[in-house]
Amino acid sequence: MIAGIAMTAGRPAPLGATFDGAGVNFALFSEHAERVVLCLFDARGRETRIDLPDREGHVWHGYLPGLRPGQRYGYRVHGPYAPRKGHRFNPNKLLIDPYARRLTGSPAIHDALFGYRTGHAEADLSFDRRDSAAHMPKCVVTDPGFAWNGDRAPRHPMTGTVIYEAHVKGLTQQHPGIAEPGTYLALASQPILDHLTRLGVTAIELLPVHAFTDQRFLTDRGLRNYWGYMSYGFFAPEPRYMRDGDIGEFQQMVARFHRAGIEVILDVVYNHTAEGDETGPTLSFRGIDNAAYYRLAEDPRYYVNEAGTGNVLNLDNPFALRLVMDSLRYWVEVMHVDGFRFDLCSVLGRSRGVFDRNGPFFQAVRQDPVLNRVKLIAEPWDLGPDGYRLGSYPAPFAEWNDRYRDQIRSFWRGDAGMVGKLAKRIAGSAARFDHDGRAATSSVNFIAAHDGFTLMDTVSYRDKHNEANGEGNRDGHGHNVSDNCGIEGVTGDPAVLACRARRRRNLMATLLLSQGTPMILAGDELGNSQGGNNNAYAQDNPIGWVDWSQTDPRFLDFCRRAIAFRKAHPILRQKRFLHSQPRPQDGLPDLFWRRADGQAMEVVDWTDPGLRLLAVEMRTASGTPAYAALPGAMFLVFNVGPAAQVRLPDPPEGTHWRRRLDSGSGEDVDAPAEAAEMIAAESVVAFVLAGAGI
Repeated sequence: MIAGIAMTAGRPAPLGATFDGAGVNFALFSEHAERVVLCLFDARGRETRIDLPDREGHVWHGYLPGLRPGQRYGYRVHGPYAPRKGHRFNPNKLLIDPYARRLTGSPAIHDALFGYRTGHAEADLSFDRRDSAAHMPKCVVTDPGFAWNGDRAPRHPMTGTVIYEAHVKGLTQQHPGIAEPGTYLALASQPILDHLTRLGVTAIELLPVHAFTDQRFLTDRGLRNYWGYMSYGFFAPEPRYMRDGDIGEFQQMVARFHRAGIEVILDVVYNHTAEGDETGPTLSFRGIDNAAYYRLAEDPRYYVNEAGTGNVLNLDNPFALRLVMDSLRYWVEVMHVDGFRFDLCSVLGRSRGVFDRNGPFFQAVRQDPVLNRVKLIAEPWDLGPDGYRLGSYPAPFAEWNDRYRDQIRSFWRGDAGMVGKLAKRIAGSAARFDHDGRAATSSVNFIAAHDGFTLMDTVSYRDKHNEANGEGNRDGHGHNVSDNCGIEGVTGDPAVLACRARRRRNLMATLLLSQGTPMILAGDELGNSQGGNNNAYAQDNPIGWVDWSQTDPRFLDFCRRAIAFRKAHPILRQKRFLHSQPRPQDGLPDLFWRRADGQAMEVVDWTDPGLRLLAVEMRTASGTPAYAALPGAMFLVFNVGPAAQVRLPDPPEGTHWRRRLDSGSGEDVDAPAEAAEMIAAESVVAFVLAGAGI
């Protein structure tokens, strides 16, 4: 009984707490539980416990008439505490509903959060009787109604997509013209919208916004989990980014982005949870049904750890898979997001521990009528056996292409023998992605991302400088493929600064002239630096935040013009791959690699370690239907060597080449080209075929 109201049986679906206008239905999956207790909390934090009275299959459920949105709740689940058998039930621990739509805050790190007695000789085999409720956030019953007022997503095709990877707090915290920085509302404030629309990006990809928690080892160092890759609530927006704790703030943010023509993509972490390994806290899944939600090792006391974070979700279990699918649909249908980037997606593709591109997760997503119409992007690796799967994903998944990042950086650093690698990457990495009908946009190309050096640091630091992370500079990737142009870090040397500015222009121009889908790291267009820290996951401070005060206006203007150039020329962003095949309409190859003298590249050229210049002529892909054929051609020159004269292809009668983008000076250019053109040292130049109605 609560306030004179008796709980009735209710329904087993949907899972979670569902308000129907007259009361709330509660439903929770647990295959191995012996008893499930609903815990209701009043405004003063006083707890009332009520057993869920009914069970259908493995779903426990009950209905409370008269209960309203705003009610705070959690669960205590009874069952065996038998770690050696994979069970870790402990009713002393208040548990978050995996389907909770809203949380009151984040867990406060305390020994009571752990199901075992910390410091005990038997470690996790011991049993802790302390009540964790005072240190846990509470779930909140919500009414998902939001006045979208005809919200319509922009629905940009992948061929027209330019992604901007950003952190909710990091992008806004130091912006001088934003009220309440660090929040969802600040992210969609007018100054940010104006900046992104002028830049020309079409989608913002947000680092994790599912509710996440800090790890104890970080709080002990005075740090926080900044990036957010420790999720424990797959339906609840992270509370620390809210102004008033209302999930409508997230929906309002999405609506504002949509009105500005910008899609919202979420970086989601379904491969593991914040509960970690057997030494981690009991927040939700571990206490609800450890053996069902997680993939356990041969000795079920321990966890499979292909994510490198202590555990992985067991998507071979239908209810764990259902959780992920329900969460994805919720963010599309209720929160109106436009796509997802799946962290360590190879984990999700594993069935019984083996990666399967036709496994349960991929099949479920691809047949789902809600999810198969949004953007799906995989981080195509994990830390398990055979976990690096770049190019192995099924359509319509796109994939982060780290080889693009490394090899483009290597070319512009001046490494020997990189011309052949450059060619593969600017042509869309077809050898990796052109199979099973996949589109040429499948490769998500990037020069920098949240994990690693920023663009500015790529040209300013040879080595990582992660001392602020408190791990003796041992953390973070050692393979940065970076260079400092002669001086490590901050300098006032004009020659070094000019080198760095030129190389940034070259890297950005290459990204935007390549086939595939480009992604830009927030702040790179401004010249943002993290001081050489290539693993700022715990730096919720100026190291990790975008520094708007150091904006480089000339480079920002160059980025805007390069993005606009890409948008203006569909030949740079085709759906079909270019394979140097003749086109039926004119017999001309869709892709033609040339030397500086205008002749075709030969085998000896491709294997020349000293070659520093590559030119390419691009047209509509030969497999493009006649109705979608694009007029004209592009001629691109990538020169990491000294200044060189390059002969242009003979233009068809009545047409001529125009120089339209030049990273050498970085200035705007639109001039007719001669038969041979001088290409400055270390520069990218794009020529466009014009005239005769083109």
